[in-house]
Amino acid sequence: MSSTAVAGPAARRSTRKVRGDRHVRAAFVTLTSRPARSDVWLAVGLAAVTVTATVLSPGDPPHRPAGLLGAALVACAAWSLVWRHSAPLAASAVTSVAVVVNSAAGFATGAVQWPAWLALFSVFAAGGLVPCLAGSALAAAAVGGYALFDRDVPTAGTFSGIAMCFLISVIAGDAARARRAYATEQQARLLGEARERELAVEQAQFDERARLAGELHDALGHAVNVVVLQAGVARRVFADNPGFARQALADIENVGREALGELDMLLRLLHPRDEVRVSAHGDGGSLGVELAGLVDRIRALGRVVELEVAPIDPALSAGVARTVYRVVREALTNAVRHSGTGRIEVRMRADPGRVTVEVFNEGDGFAGPVPGRGLAGMRERVRIEGGSFEAGPVEGGFRVLVTLPLRADGAIS
Repeated sequence: MSSTAVAGPAARRSTRKVRGDRHVRAAFVTLTSRPARSDVWLAVGLAAVTVTATVLSPGDPPHRPAGLLGAALVACAAWSLVWRHSAPLAASAVTSVAVVVNSAAGFATGAVQWPAWLALFSVFAAGGLVPCLAGSALAAAAVGGYALFDRDVPTAGTFSGIAMCFLISVIAGDAARARRAYATEQQARLLGEARERELAVEQAQFDERARLAGELHDALGHAVNVVVLQAGVARRVFADNPGFARQALADIENVGREALGELDMLLRLLHPRDEVRVSAHGDGGSLGVELAGLVDRIRALGRVVELEVAPIDPALSAGVARTVYRVVREALTNAVRHSGTGRIEVRMRADPGRVTVEVFNEGDGFAGPVPGRGLAGMRERVRIEGGSFEAGPVEGGFRVLVTLPLRADGAIS
C-alpha cells in the first residue's frame, strides 16, 4: 500500500477534528487581536463600578470583607470583557473562574457575577452551536462552584434568580445574533438588487449598441449599394449619354450626403425617431414622400418600380411609419442586389386595424435563401412593433409582406 493511501484516512480524520474544534479555537486564538473601542470602554466602566461596589460592601456574615483580593477578582472579571467580541468564549471562561474563586475565598457573590452574565450574552450573540454549548457549560460550572464553595446556603429564591439571569442572557444574546443576521441578509439583498440594476443597465447599453449597429447596417448598406450601382451605370453610359451620367453622379452625391447625415445622428446617439422624419399623415404625407424618394433612387438605376400608397386613417404612429420606411428601404436594396431587370412593386394599404406593406420583386432564381442579415433585421423590427413578417419566393418573383398594427401617435407599444 502506498504512503498516499496510508496518509489519506489520517488526513481525513485530522480534517474532521479541525472542523469540529474550529468554533472553540476561534474563541481563544484572537486574544491578541486589538479589542473594539466600545468593549474597552465597557470593561473600564464596569470595572470601576464593580470594584467600587465590592470595596464598599460590608461583607455580612458568613462572608468576609472582600478587601484587595475581592476587588482584584471583580476587576479581572470585568476587564476580560474587552474580548467579548473577538473571543467571547474566553471571556466567559475568565468570568466563570472569577465567580468560583470568589466563592472559594469566602466573599459574597455580588458584583463579580455581572461580567459573567454579560460574557454569556456575548457568546450567544456570536452564535454557533459549539460555543453556545461551551458557554452554557461554563455558566453551569460557575453556578456549581458557587453552590459548592459559598459559605451561605443557597435558597430556592437564589437559584430562581440565577435561572432568570441565565435565560435573559441567552435569549437576549440569541436575539442580538438574529438581528445581526437579518441586517446582514438585508444588506446582501440590497447589494444583490444593486448588482441586478447594474447588470440591467449594462444589458440595456449592450442592446442599444446592437440596435445602433443594425441602424448603421441598414442605412449605410442601402446607400453603398445605390452608390455602387449608380456609379457602374454612369461609367458604362458616360460616353454615349453624358446627361444620364451626370444625373447618376448627382444622385450619388445626394445619397452619400444622406448616409453621412444618418451616420452623424447615430454617432451622436440621437433618438431613433429622429432618423426618419416622417409624420405619417392620413393621406400618405411625409411617409409617402420618403417612399417616393426611395423609389426614385431605384428608378435612376434603370429598374421599373411601381409605388402605390393608399390613404391611411387614422395616422400611423411614428414607430410604425419608421418601420415601414426601413422595411421598404431594405427590400428595395435587396431587390437591386439580388435580381436583374425585373419590375419592382411597392404597395401599402390600410386594412381594419392594421397596415399592410408588400414589396414584390419580379424575377427568377429565388429558390435559395437570400444572403446577409437584411431579412433578419426587418423581421426583428416588425416583431418589436407587434406585427408579422413574411419573406420568400413566390410565383414570378420574391415577395416581402409585412403587417403592422394601426396605432395612433402616442400609443403605448
